[in-house]
Amino acid sequence: MGSRKRISNEKIQEANKSIAFAKLNNVPTSPRKMRLVADIIRGEEVQKALAILKFSKQHASDRLEKLLLSAIANWQAKNEDADVEEAGLFVKTITVDSARQLKRIRTAPQGRAHRIRKRSNHVTIVLGTKEDKVKAEDKK
Repeated sequence: MGSRKRISNEKIQEANKSIAFAKLNNVPTSPRKMRLVADIIRGEEVQKALAILKFSKQHASDRLEKLLLSAIANWQAKNEDADVEEAGLFVKTITVDSARQLKRIRTAPQGRAHRIRKRSNHVTIVLGTKEDKVKAEDKK
């Protein structure tokens, strides 16, 4: 690896050390179904987002709730002396990307076959604090 790439990679790693995030790979749910739930909690405070996910009927909300709790735990590990309620954590960004597809065959009439695509996705949650929100609004 060249020195220029190494230096930029080190900058990215330093920036990621201050960010609390959690990532879930290869979730066997279609990305569209997961995005419907993710759009509901984007930008919400952490406690409100947990309540929304807990009482949501969608199957994807269970996995997102667990992922959000993991992101909170990651934030607490980096900020041991800080309190979650006082920090004012909120869901800064949440992205749902498509992952691998399992391709299966279903029989069809007259000797034909139809392809079934069993989709999966990757989910990433990044948490922010009140201070981050204020800084973002000041830049605008």
